[in-house]
Amino acid sequence: MKAIQFHEAGGPEVLRYDEVPVPGIGSGEVLVRVHATGVNPPDWYLREGMKVMPAEMRPVLEYPLIPGTDMSGVVEAVAPDVRGFAVGDEVFGMLRFPGFDGRTYAEYVAAPASDLAHKPAGLDHVQAAGAPMAVLTAWQFLVDLGHDVPSPFTGQVHRPVPITPGTTVLVNGAAGGVGHFAVQLAKWKGARVVAVASGRHERFLRELGADGFVDYTKERAADVVSGVDLVVDAVGGPDSSRFLTVLRRGGTMLPVFFAEYDPEETARLGIMVSNIQVRSSGPQLAEIGRLFSEGKLRVGVDSTYPLSEASDAHARAARGHIQGKIVLTVAS
Repeated sequence: MKAIQFHEAGGPEVLRYDEVPVPGIGSGEVLVRVHATGVNPPDWYLREGMKVMPAEMRPVLEYPLIPGTDMSGVVEAVAPDVRGFAVGDEVFGMLRFPGFDGRTYAEYVAAPASDLAHKPAGLDHVQAAGAPMAVLTAWQFLVDLGHDVPSPFTGQVHRPVPITPGTTVLVNGAAGGVGHFAVQLAKWKGARVVAVASGRHERFLRELGADGFVDYTKERAADVVSGVDLVVDAVGGPDSSRFLTVLRRGGTMLPVFFAEYDPEETARLGIMVSNIQVRSSGPQLAEIGRLFSEGKLRVGVDSTYPLSEASDAHARAARGHIQGKIVLTVAS
């Protein structure tokens, strides 16, 4: 089969379109013919050699590596002990995350059945492949963590804040993968949602249900928004603390990506900061899939690239300002 591999850490140019063996399946697994695979930040973190992590925490990587966690496709074979899936079923999932063994940038993948759900009929394979990691991140932050594993970033087990009608949620980086799902899930729960993004994304986010919009290229959220109950910061980084002042006392900050906060400042403001590391969950995807089927969630697709052009997809990701998800098409 064809797959994308890299034999050393580096930029998008290290991604190679190689011939590799079709994987075998073991206990609890199914073989999936991949139709599309989603592109996510951990894919380029891995390609870069996990430089995003402190040196002492970086894993030892053994090359060559096939990146990717998210995929949508059709079941080709099923292990004898697997129940609930059959040859010919259309499925989607985020495979073996956290970890580096998803290997979805390929024509076939061996997938743990526990990481899969049946693909919602209303989504095509491109849309379904764009959903898993981003929508599971938003779901586990806002709705149901689904496990009791402490966050490696805080050492605490995250507990989602109840979102009810009357709750105000601000989403920074609202047009991106996690952000556009956070907007929709908060709205589904009855919140008033304020989206922060560049102006070209306003129409997209209004269509997803955003009640308010802040164009960060023209004004600061802290100058025009206050009294927010919950901030989902899908951008993170060193400037994330500027959103603390939009929160009411007792509010909650949810940084999706790496961000540091002064504990004295958050204590003074009465703000709780909580974080997660998203984990694979077929059952959660099945529950989320019902929302897709009912038209309560949609997947924004920024762009698609053939699997052979994965390096171009990664170059697109590096340019930023993504609206929804970047997806690789594998099989028709």
